[in-house]
Amino acid sequence: MDKLTKMELERYHRQMLIDGWGEDGQKTLKRSSVFIAGAGGLGSPVAIYLAAAGVGRLRICDYDTLEVSNLNRQILHTHSRIGKYKVLSAKIALKKVNPNTEVEAFDKRIDEESIAELVGESSVIVDCLDNFPTRYILNRFAVENKIPLIHGSIWGWEGRLTNISFPKTACLSCIFPEAPPPGVFPVVGVTPGIIGCLQAAEIIKSLLGIGERLHNQLAIFNAKEMTFQKLKVRPNPNCEVCSRYR
Repeated sequence: MDKLTKMELERYHRQMLIDGWGEDGQKTLKRSSVFIAGAGGLGSPVAIYLAAAGVGRLRICDYDTLEVSNLNRQILHTHSRIGKYKVLSAKIALKKVNPNTEVEAFDKRIDEESIAELVGESSVIVDCLDNFPTRYILNRFAVENKIPLIHGSIWGWEGRLTNISFPKTACLSCIFPEAPPPGVFPVVGVTPGIIGCLQAAEIIKSLLGIGERLHNQLAIFNAKEMTFQKLKVRPNPNCEVCSRYR
Protein backbone atom coordinates (compact mmCIF):
# COMPACT_ATOMS: atom_id res chain seq x y z
CA MET A 1 0.00 0.00 0.00
CA ASP A 2 2.83 2.40 0.88
CA LYS A 3 4.81 1.88 -2.30
CA LEU A 4 4.10 4.27 -5.16
CA THR A 5 3.81 2.69 -8.58
CA LYS A 6 5.63 3.99 -11.63
CA MET A 7 2.35 5.48 -12.85
CA GLU A 8 1.73 7.19 -9.51
CA LEU A 9 5.23 8.63 -9.44
CA GLU A 10 4.56 10.11 -12.87
CA ARG A 11 1.02 11.24 -12.10
CA TYR A 12 1.89 13.08 -8.89
CA HIS A 13 5.38 14.26 -9.91
CA ARG A 14 4.53 17.97 -10.02
CA GLN A 15 2.90 18.12 -6.60
CA MET A 16 5.68 16.06 -5.03
CA LEU A 17 8.06 18.88 -5.99
CA ILE A 18 6.37 21.11 -3.38
CA ASP A 19 8.40 21.71 -0.22
CA GLY A 20 7.33 19.36 2.55
CA TRP A 21 5.48 17.01 0.17
CA GLY A 22 7.75 14.60 -1.68
CA GLU A 23 7.23 10.85 -1.94
CA ASP A 24 6.60 10.50 1.79
CA GLY A 25 3.79 13.03 1.63
CA GLN A 26 2.27 11.28 -1.36
CA LYS A 27 2.38 7.98 0.49
CA THR A 28 0.59 9.68 3.39
CA LEU A 29 -2.20 10.79 1.06
CA LYS A 30 -2.43 7.30 -0.38
CA ARG A 31 -2.93 5.88 3.12
CA SER A 32 -5.48 8.55 4.09
CA SER A 33 -9.24 8.34 4.36
CA VAL A 34 -11.49 11.41 4.23
CA PHE A 35 -15.19 11.60 5.08
CA ILE A 36 -17.12 14.01 2.84
CA ALA A 37 -20.59 14.95 4.08
CA GLY A 38 -22.49 16.06 1.00
CA ALA A 39 -22.02 15.33 -2.70
CA GLY A 40 -23.41 18.61 -4.01
CA GLY A 41 -21.99 22.02 -4.84
CA LEU A 42 -19.22 21.93 -2.23
CA GLY A 43 -18.70 18.19 -2.16
CA SER A 44 -18.13 18.05 -5.92
CA PRO A 45 -14.89 20.09 -6.11
CA VAL A 46 -13.70 18.72 -2.77
CA ALA A 47 -14.03 15.12 -3.95
CA ILE A 48 -12.63 15.79 -7.42
CA TYR A 49 -9.48 17.50 -6.18
CA LEU A 50 -8.85 15.01 -3.39
CA ALA A 51 -9.13 12.16 -5.88
CA ALA A 52 -6.91 14.00 -8.34
CA ALA A 53 -4.32 14.55 -5.59
CA GLY A 54 -4.20 10.83 -4.81
CA VAL A 55 -6.06 10.54 -1.49
CA GLY A 56 -6.47 6.80 -1.06
CA ARG A 57 -10.04 6.57 0.22
CA LEU A 58 -13.03 8.88 0.03
CA ARG A 59 -16.13 8.09 2.08
CA ILE A 60 -18.98 10.18 0.64
CA CYS A 61 -22.40 10.47 2.23
CA ASP A 62 -25.50 12.09 0.75
CA TYR A 63 -29.11 10.97 1.05
CA ASP A 64 -30.49 13.05 -1.84
CA THR A 65 -31.10 12.10 -5.44
CA LEU A 66 -29.95 14.26 -8.33
CA GLU A 67 -32.38 16.90 -9.64
CA VAL A 68 -32.06 19.11 -12.70
CA SER A 69 -31.87 22.21 -10.45
CA ASN A 70 -28.60 20.85 -8.99
CA LEU A 71 -26.72 20.97 -12.25
CA ASN A 72 -25.75 24.66 -12.23
CA ARG A 73 -23.16 23.92 -9.54
CA GLN A 74 -22.82 20.21 -8.73
CA ILE A 75 -20.10 19.33 -11.22
CA LEU A 76 -19.72 15.69 -10.17
CA HIS A 77 -23.02 14.98 -11.90
CA THR A 78 -24.47 14.96 -15.40
CA HIS A 79 -27.91 15.35 -16.92
CA SER A 80 -27.96 11.64 -17.79
CA ARG A 81 -27.84 10.71 -14.09
CA ILE A 82 -30.88 12.71 -12.93
CA GLY A 83 -32.85 10.63 -10.44
CA LYS A 84 -29.86 8.63 -9.20
CA TYR A 85 -28.53 8.94 -5.69
CA LYS A 86 -25.87 11.64 -5.73
CA VAL A 87 -23.31 9.41 -4.05
CA LEU A 88 -23.67 6.76 -6.74
CA SER A 89 -23.34 9.42 -9.44
CA ALA A 90 -20.30 10.77 -7.59
CA LYS A 91 -18.67 7.35 -7.47
CA ILE A 92 -19.06 6.97 -11.24
CA ALA A 93 -17.44 10.35 -11.83
CA LEU A 94 -14.61 9.95 -9.33
CA LYS A 95 -13.50 6.55 -10.63
CA LYS A 96 -12.97 8.29 -13.98
CA VAL A 97 -10.94 11.04 -12.30
CA ASN A 98 -8.68 8.55 -10.51
CA PRO A 99 -9.33 4.81 -10.65
CA ASN A 100 -6.81 4.26 -7.84
CA THR A 101 -8.88 6.18 -5.30
CA GLU A 102 -11.27 3.95 -3.38
CA VAL A 103 -14.71 5.56 -3.21
CA GLU A 104 -17.24 4.40 -0.63
CA ALA A 105 -20.74 5.77 -1.24
CA PHE A 106 -23.35 6.01 1.53
CA ASP A 107 -26.91 7.00 0.63
CA LYS A 108 -27.83 7.42 4.31
CA ARG A 109 -28.94 10.20 6.60
CA ILE A 110 -26.31 11.54 8.97
CA ASP A 111 -27.61 11.43 12.52
CA GLU A 112 -26.35 10.73 16.02
CA GLU A 113 -26.76 6.99 15.51
CA SER A 114 -25.09 6.71 12.10
CA ILE A 115 -22.25 9.23 12.30
CA ALA A 116 -19.60 6.95 13.85
CA GLU A 117 -20.13 4.20 11.29
CA LEU A 118 -20.14 6.66 8.40
CA VAL A 119 -16.96 8.46 9.40
CA GLY A 120 -15.19 5.18 10.13
CA GLU A 121 -11.42 5.61 10.42
CA SER A 122 -11.29 8.84 8.42
CA SER A 123 -8.57 11.33 9.36
CA VAL A 124 -10.58 14.39 8.33
CA ILE A 125 -14.29 15.26 8.19
CA VAL A 126 -15.47 17.69 5.52
CA ASP A 127 -18.64 19.72 5.96
CA CYS A 128 -20.12 20.15 2.48
CA LEU A 129 -23.70 20.34 3.71
CA ASP A 130 -26.47 22.89 3.28
CA ASN A 131 -28.20 22.58 6.65
CA PHE A 132 -26.98 23.45 10.12
CA PRO A 133 -28.69 20.75 12.20
CA THR A 134 -26.60 18.09 10.45
CA ARG A 135 -23.53 20.32 10.58
CA TYR A 136 -23.87 20.45 14.34
CA ILE A 137 -23.87 16.64 14.42
CA LEU A 138 -20.59 16.60 12.48
CA ASN A 139 -19.16 19.25 14.78
CA ARG A 140 -20.07 17.39 17.96
CA PHE A 141 -18.57 14.16 16.67
CA ALA A 142 -15.41 15.93 15.50
CA VAL A 143 -14.96 17.60 18.88
CA GLU A 144 -15.56 14.42 20.88
CA ASN A 145 -13.11 12.45 18.74
CA LYS A 146 -10.62 15.26 18.05
CA ILE A 147 -10.90 14.88 14.26
CA PRO A 148 -10.28 17.96 12.09
CA LEU A 149 -13.49 19.35 10.57
CA ILE A 150 -13.20 21.49 7.45
CA HIS A 151 -16.30 23.66 7.27
CA GLY A 152 -17.50 25.38 4.11
CA SER A 153 -20.75 27.22 3.40
CA ILE A 154 -22.10 29.46 0.66
CA TRP A 155 -24.85 31.97 -0.04
CA GLY A 156 -25.19 33.57 -3.45
CA TRP A 157 -21.82 35.08 -4.34
CA GLU A 158 -20.39 34.64 -0.83
CA GLY A 159 -18.62 31.66 0.73
CA ARG A 160 -17.12 30.93 4.14
CA LEU A 161 -14.47 28.52 5.28
CA THR A 162 -12.71 27.47 8.48
CA ASN A 163 -10.55 24.63 9.79
CA ILE A 164 -11.83 23.34 13.12
CA SER A 165 -9.18 21.30 14.92
CA PHE A 166 -10.28 20.81 18.51
CA PRO A 167 -8.87 21.53 21.07
CA LYS A 168 -6.61 23.99 19.21
CA THR A 169 -9.54 25.96 17.84
CA ALA A 170 -13.06 27.14 18.41
CA CYS A 171 -15.70 24.67 17.30
CA LEU A 172 -18.53 25.31 14.85
CA SER A 173 -20.98 26.00 17.67
CA CYS A 174 -18.62 28.65 19.06
CA ILE A 175 -18.66 30.43 15.70
CA PHE A 176 -22.33 29.85 14.87
CA PRO A 177 -24.18 29.29 18.16
CA GLU A 178 -27.55 29.45 16.39
CA ALA A 179 -28.56 28.02 13.05
CA PRO A 180 -29.89 30.40 10.39
CA PRO A 181 -33.52 29.88 9.37
CA PRO A 182 -34.00 27.05 6.86
CA GLY A 183 -35.01 27.78 3.30
CA VAL A 184 -33.96 27.75 -0.34
CA PHE A 185 -31.01 30.09 -0.77
CA PRO A 186 -29.48 31.59 -3.94
CA VAL A 187 -26.24 30.22 -5.34
CA VAL A 188 -24.12 30.67 -8.45
CA GLY A 189 -21.99 27.67 -9.30
CA VAL A 190 -18.62 29.39 -9.09
CA THR A 191 -19.05 30.13 -5.37
CA PRO A 192 -19.15 26.52 -4.12
CA GLY A 193 -16.52 25.75 -6.74
CA ILE A 194 -14.10 28.22 -5.17
CA ILE A 195 -14.91 27.35 -1.56
CA GLY A 196 -14.76 23.63 -2.30
CA CYS A 197 -11.29 24.04 -3.81
CA LEU A 198 -10.19 25.94 -0.71
CA GLN A 199 -11.60 23.18 1.48
CA ALA A 200 -9.61 20.63 -0.52
CA ALA A 201 -6.46 22.70 0.06
CA GLU A 202 -7.12 22.78 3.82
CA ILE A 203 -7.68 19.01 3.85
CA ILE A 204 -4.44 18.28 2.01
CA LYS A 205 -2.50 20.59 4.32
CA SER A 206 -4.07 18.92 7.36
CA LEU A 207 -3.19 15.45 6.10
CA LEU A 208 0.39 16.39 5.25
CA GLY A 209 0.95 18.72 8.21
CA ILE A 210 2.26 21.53 6.03
CA GLY A 211 1.39 25.19 5.50
CA GLU A 212 -0.67 27.66 7.48
CA ARG A 213 -4.17 26.47 8.26
CA LEU A 214 -7.35 28.40 9.00
CA HIS A 215 -7.26 27.73 12.73
CA ASN A 216 -9.40 30.18 14.71
CA GLN A 217 -10.06 32.11 11.53
CA LEU A 218 -13.18 32.39 9.39
CA ALA A 219 -12.34 33.16 5.78
CA ILE A 220 -15.03 35.02 3.84
CA PHE A 221 -14.88 35.24 0.05
CA ASN A 222 -17.17 37.46 -2.01
CA ALA A 223 -16.95 36.64 -5.71
CA LYS A 224 -19.16 39.55 -6.75
CA GLU A 225 -16.91 42.13 -5.09
CA MET A 226 -13.79 39.92 -5.51
CA THR A 227 -12.81 40.38 -1.87
CA PHE A 228 -11.27 37.96 0.60
CA GLN A 229 -11.05 38.59 4.32
CA LYS A 230 -10.21 36.56 7.41
CA LEU A 231 -11.92 37.13 10.74
CA LYS A 232 -10.43 35.92 14.01
CA VAL A 233 -12.65 33.65 16.08
CA ARG A 234 -12.21 32.42 19.65
CA PRO A 235 -13.47 29.45 21.63
CA ASN A 236 -16.57 30.26 23.64
CA PRO A 237 -15.90 29.27 27.27
CA ASN A 238 -19.64 28.64 27.65
CA CYS A 239 -20.06 26.67 24.42
CA GLU A 240 -22.60 23.88 24.86
CA VAL A 241 -20.49 21.51 22.75
CA CYS A 242 -16.77 21.99 23.31
CA SER A 243 -16.43 23.72 26.71
CA ARG A 244 -16.91 20.45 28.60
CA TYR A 245 -13.91 18.89 26.81
CA ARG A 246 -11.43 21.73 27.35
